[in-house]
Amino acid sequence: MLPVQWLEWNRTEVDYPRNSTIAELFKQQATLTPDAIALVYKDRRLSYREVDERSDGLAVRLQASGVKPETLVGVRMGRSENLVLGILAILKAGGAYVPLDPSYPQERLSHVIGDSGIQILITSAETRDRFPLGECLTLLDVEERDSALQNLEAVTSTANSHNLAYVMYTSGSTGSPKGVMVEHRNVVNFFTGMDRAIGSDPGVWLAVTSVAFDISVLEILWTLTRGFKVVIHDDEGPGSIRDEIIRHHVTHLQLTPTLAHMLTLDERTNRALGSLKQILLGGEAVPASLVNRIRQVFSGEIYNMYGPTETTIWSTTYPVKEPGITVPIGRPIANTQIFILDRDQKPMLAGEPGEMFIGGDGVARGYWNRPELTAERFLTLASLSGQRVYRTGDLARFRPDGNIEFLGRTDHQIKLRGHRIEPGEIEALLEQQPGVKQAVVVAREDREGDKRLVAYVVAAGMGEETAGKLKKALAARLPEIMVPSTFVFISALPLTDNGKIDRKALLGFPQPFLQDTALVSNSQIAPQSEIEAIVCQAWKDALGLPSVGLDQNFFDLGAHSLTVAEVQAKLQNLLQREVPIVDLFEFSTIASLSRHLSDTGSVAAAARTTDRAQRRKLARQN
Repeated sequence: MLPVQWLEWNRTEVDYPRNSTIAELFKQQATLTPDAIALVYKDRRLSYREVDERSDGLAVRLQASGVKPETLVGVRMGRSENLVLGILAILKAGGAYVPLDPSYPQERLSHVIGDSGIQILITSAETRDRFPLGECLTLLDVEERDSALQNLEAVTSTANSHNLAYVMYTSGSTGSPKGVMVEHRNVVNFFTGMDRAIGSDPGVWLAVTSVAFDISVLEILWTLTRGFKVVIHDDEGPGSIRDEIIRHHVTHLQLTPTLAHMLTLDERTNRALGSLKQILLGGEAVPASLVNRIRQVFSGEIYNMYGPTETTIWSTTYPVKEPGITVPIGRPIANTQIFILDRDQKPMLAGEPGEMFIGGDGVARGYWNRPELTAERFLTLASLSGQRVYRTGDLARFRPDGNIEFLGRTDHQIKLRGHRIEPGEIEALLEQQPGVKQAVVVAREDREGDKRLVAYVVAAGMGEETAGKLKKALAARLPEIMVPSTFVFISALPLTDNGKIDRKALLGFPQPFLQDTALVSNSQIAPQSEIEAIVCQAWKDALGLPSVGLDQNFFDLGAHSLTVAEVQAKLQNLLQREVPIVDLFEFSTIASLSRHLSDTGSVAAAARTTDRAQRRKLARQN
């Protein structure tokens, strides 16, 4: 018997076009506003009519290649308007898209291609040349157009709302990624849920998320079925996001808390956030301190969003007013139910913690070619009157007002920069490496907003050389987000009284970033110039290190893409000049970056436009 309060909190029944597909909803919007701008990428703009016609032409080619309902089609392109055209074309042809992020290692992409069995891949000339596949696939270039197809009527499809819309691969605890199968009806219901939760008045949406991350569905598909202008952003740097917000009068932005934290560190970008109407935060826990910082410049609507890929993007929302100690994840969206159950899968009362199960029209079909795992995570429970639910593995509790408070995990899964990571996948690869006996990967956040993966390794050999080899081996098979920043070699892993690995004890170890002697091997050499002092301080702050050697590679010290973005913001504020983010990747030591900055801009000119007292203070500190 469910608590009476639950019945009220889960009363979310709303009518929605349950027989429609995403492609049909886009077609309706394109018919309503054919001349409105739909997509913007750099200096290129496409109207809804142009997007509709161009995606129709590609959809015809896809159908001629054999695409029909339940056919999986890969999409491997950099971020541009063509990426969106490719996805729409697959949906119009009746197929389901499988996103393949070009930044992922070749071996991982090959695994996804092989596991999904895709035979057709939409790509672009640039991506095909830069990232050769080597598989026997039919490749369709999204930029090619067949003049014979230009006068054809709109493509027709036999796909229905119960057919697949996409298969999104996520990290797998057994050592390989798994594909989540999401149907059109799941997505269409989610669209209605967003209409009710955040409103559907069209504005300008800046799409910043990788297509391999399911919240991109909100940014590029919900928006285009609601009449938004969607600006495609292809750079993670705070400065470029700021420029896009200002240039295109952006009204809506969806961010992971980690990226939002980085944006608030750049003064000019932080001010630009104040011009938005809505900010959506999700993908990981939202600290109240972050909301307070955003509130200093932003008076619009802030929403905390929660939901696993298996229940279609976001399942709950919470409009954040004045944050307390914690920020709730809110209440379920349309046609979604949330249940908090104990170990025996019996309902918990308000205030009592338990595992969260999600039911309703957002629950996906299951995992691609993984029937056993599907049966384990997608359940039909007698205690819930036979309702089909997804077992999240998240700990939560109902507050007395019906809002849900996220409390953590029942397992070791990690949320990092919005991505869901199963440590077991990384650990399995580490233990395949020569000399590695055991490995445990945990997430540490020794500084607010700077969560990093740390690998604790029991190995025959120890030292900087071994760490470099392990990092290189993982980088060849895993996305950058899943490669640990730091490797700590220990003689034995701590155990609990039951003989299991004590991960909490590892988190109690001293900060590995401060005790690794390899990190400070040449830090005795002081910066030799004013520009070196500035660069050195920026990297020390971003990495949380007491010293950084002039010739040490930032990425060997644990830097990642968002760390680079933080350094970019710091340098631009100090030097009062643009520092392209690509330069920080190319010149990855203090010495080389300083030389480059000196060559490309006068240090004397920078000194005249930068606070002199602050620069002298930085020089003394180093």
